Amino acid sequence: MTEQTPPDDLGTRAGWEALADQLLGAVEPFASPGFGQYRLPGRASQSGQESDGLEGYARTFLLAAFRIAGARGEVDQRLIDRYAAGLAAGTDPASGPGEAWLPVTDRKQPMVEAASIALGLHETRPWLWDRLDDKVRAHVVDWLGGFIGAEPHDNNWLLFQVVAEQFLASVGAPHSQADIDRGLDRIEDWYRGDGWYTDGDGRHFDHYNGWAMHLYPLLWARIAGASADAGRVATYRERLRQFLGTYAHFIGGDGAPMHQGRSLVYRWAAAAPLWMGELADCTPLSPGVTRRAASGMLRHFTAHGVPDERGLLTLGWHRPFLPMAQNYSGPASPYWASKGFVGLLLPPEHPAWTAPEEQLPVEKGDFSLALPQPGWLLHGTRADGVVRLVNHGTDHQPRDPDEPPTADPHYAKFGYSTATAPETGEAAWRRGVDGHLALLPAGADPAEAAGEPRRRIHLVEVAPGRASSWHEARVAGDPEAYGIATTSLVHGRYEVRVHRVFAPVGVTVREGGYAVAGETVTAETGPGWAVARGARVASAVVALHGWDEGAGVVHTTDANALGPRSATPYLLRRDHPGGRTVHVTLIVLSGEPLDATWLHTHTTVTITSEDEVTVRLPDGTELNG
Repeated sequence: MTEQTPPDDLGTRAGWEALADQLLGAVEPFASPGFGQYRLPGRASQSGQESDGLEGYARTFLLAAFRIAGARGEVDQRLIDRYAAGLAAGTDPASGPGEAWLPVTDRKQPMVEAASIALGLHETRPWLWDRLDDKVRAHVVDWLGGFIGAEPHDNNWLLFQVVAEQFLASVGAPHSQADIDRGLDRIEDWYRGDGWYTDGDGRHFDHYNGWAMHLYPLLWARIAGASADAGRVATYRERLRQFLGTYAHFIGGDGAPMHQGRSLVYRWAAAAPLWMGELADCTPLSPGVTRRAASGMLRHFTAHGVPDERGLLTLGWHRPFLPMAQNYSGPASPYWASKGFVGLLLPPEHPAWTAPEEQLPVEKGDFSLALPQPGWLLHGTRADGVVRLVNHGTDHQPRDPDEPPTADPHYAKFGYSTATAPETGEAAWRRGVDGHLALLPAGADPAEAAGEPRRRIHLVEVAPGRASSWHEARVAGDPEAYGIATTSLVHGRYEVRVHRVFAPVGVTVREGGYAVAGETVTAETGPGWAVARGARVASAVVALHGWDEGAGVVHTTDANALGPRSATPYLLRRDHPGGRTVHVTLIVLSGEPLDATWLHTHTTVTITSEDEVTVRLPDGTELNG
């Protein structure tokens, strides 16, 4: 097989079209004889190979649909014929296993894939649906009709039912308006304000806000056309406008999206809400910023080997990396990246395609941004283009406190960024050093002992430059829960964490900074500080109050999405006296020169008898927490 390389001009529409063509061509050899399924190489999902084959069709069809519709049908006819053949084979039960699609039933994966197929059929209506013979159309209607009266998961899945049944309505087929209304009504319960939805009950804030909760309601409006409730559509447009007002701040100067939350294998699907803002004429961003942000994501991934040498998208971020993928993800799951190509629906003369690219917020200057709804602080630095996310409000826990809590490294950490990834290898996640403060049993090896992750996070406040929360921590072998209250104060590249810890006598308190990764990583330690240096950035922890002089760095292999080797710096307080203690840490993640000894000697802290903390940074800035 000839090694494939992405096109160079990804800042242009022609470049996007060329990459779409390359991606679509690369999957064709993995299609079934009738093109109903695409069995891509890789680990199967929990749903099995038949479902994965349908996913391969549906998610690449969505990309094909944007390509076909964007070109007004002026594409290689073989592309249209290929997906038309797949519709015929997939929806005909007589095609048999390996070709025919699994039915749409309650809370099963075909619901997800059926939505992509419905969207694709709507957008390509003149070139595909209208040219299908009546028998195939009847089979498609029957298959999509599995949605009628069915029960999706109570989260973004409800929107799959909404768009699929709206397509059925648009072709005069049986459907349930009650199903459509139920889904659109339900997302109102999850809207928290300022452009933020939680993906279901609880505090589930992540990229699904952009590539699902905002995207599908406005795609529904495109299908519904004049029949769409004007009030709903106006609301969706205004909410997306609010979200996009801060969304560009999440993107690094190198185009990297924020590495937080589940389903990160979808990569540049994170560009979808940017384009949707242009399509729905509701973005506060200039056309040049929209394209800079979206094209920056494409350029970021292609610069790091995506797609691979076969032209395929794999389960990973830069490189294939299964530990970051959820068990619902299979070989074709990454092709939800197709959503990022929704901008091809804009005409070639649209300003989003023709205006000169403009700078992202982090390219214009340092910033900090408080986001009260998800419970986050963002702080970005122009010099290195790194954006950091400080998490005090998103935990991905069940809303019902009686349900057993879960833990996920993509939600449990104090810090995420555009230049790092949490440790997700099994052993590293069990230890839980990075981005975490843990209570360890007395005498435990701090480099190996498991620290229970944050589970339910109780947001206290988010305000300019500061955020606070508390959570319960446990020590291995001790059934008691101990409270940890944390305040983060940010300025430039610095984050000061002030922890007020209740703990039993004798335990060890361990605080870890960001994990860094690459082909090689190095480490340095000194009295009261530790630094890990990776390929892109360095991560430091500096003891300001309440820590021992000893510090360390944990090294891991095959634990991080950003490289085969990774390292995390940490601080310790051994032999806790029992009761309440205060621990103050300077956390630094930077692509600029970083001298931890200098930071240690030039940062001062003052703590009053009432535990009020004032930190004076090396540049003279005072932070109070």
